[in-house]
Amino acid sequence: MTTLPTRRALLGALPLAAGLAARPAAAQAAPWPQAQPIRMIVPFGAGGATDIAARVIAQEMTGVLGQSIVLENRGGAGSTLGTGYVARAAADGYTLLITTISGLAIGQTLYRDRIQYDADRSFAHIAIMMGTPYLLCVDPRLPIRSLAEYLAAARAKPMDYGTSGVGGVAHLLGLRLARATGVALEHVPYRGSTQAITDVMAGVVPSVLDSLTATSAHLRSGALRPLATSAPQRSPDFPEVPTFRELGYPDVVADGWAGLAAPAGTPRPVLERLAEAVRHAQGTANVQRRFAETATTAGRLYLDEAQAFVRQEVAAWAPVIQASGITPD
Repeated sequence: MTTLPTRRALLGALPLAAGLAARPAAAQAAPWPQAQPIRMIVPFGAGGATDIAARVIAQEMTGVLGQSIVLENRGGAGSTLGTGYVARAAADGYTLLITTISGLAIGQTLYRDRIQYDADRSFAHIAIMMGTPYLLCVDPRLPIRSLAEYLAAARAKPMDYGTSGVGGVAHLLGLRLARATGVALEHVPYRGSTQAITDVMAGVVPSVLDSLTATSAHLRSGALRPLATSAPQRSPDFPEVPTFRELGYPDVVADGWAGLAAPAGTPRPVLERLAEAVRHAQGTANVQRRFAETATTAGRLYLDEAQAFVRQEVAAWAPVIQASGITPD
């Protein structure tokens, strides 16, 4: 059985990949990035944890590059609309994409009949900027304090769990948990993490599977009760939360990630300056504080290593998607 990507795979070194896919770069009226503001496309709605973190990173990158960065949310169709928009954009360094595991590594297979871009060949990957595991959380008003009690309740009556959408990492983890345990878990997809988490806290749905980045503030406030994490090891920020692996479910393991990419064919010097700006941003007090607040881990893969990592992720997730039977509808 295919092993899901782990935090070690996300943050460790990878062999250098071959050169970036070739595509003619658009002519520039002035030396980059002096001609115009840089647009950073977020392929999902505003307000989510990754969206907020991307804004903090973009703010710090602006100071290094000497040019403003404008974030633009282009959500829809499982993030394929915004992703496809960047794939078709001029390769001039002025249009960038916030990449995610769900949008690229999973979406490449899930939406293969609908998209006209390739997660590897259509993009020059600049950096894997951040990583986070997933957690199963419940409404703390419920008499459920452990994964065992959650599964017992689901055996008595099918249990609803919310996620940020169909075909995301959380959805796949829920399917794997249901198959490993034989319990009935009913998927309730939302248009993003914020509403899914809000509905659990409001008692609309009993549970949610979402990233540690998205849930950490609610865990600290007691608004959500964590039962288990998809990380290979317990989080140092929440050491009391057991892993699915240690509870006997070794297939319910995955780390999410988010990165930055440009259209394939973007000049290498531009990519190198962008990668250096990301490195700088990750080292600033502002970004480090944001990562600490959300229990997010900084990614340390850039350029060729980031390109190779995305290629590896697509290959790792393809059989998982195919075996799951998930369709975009």
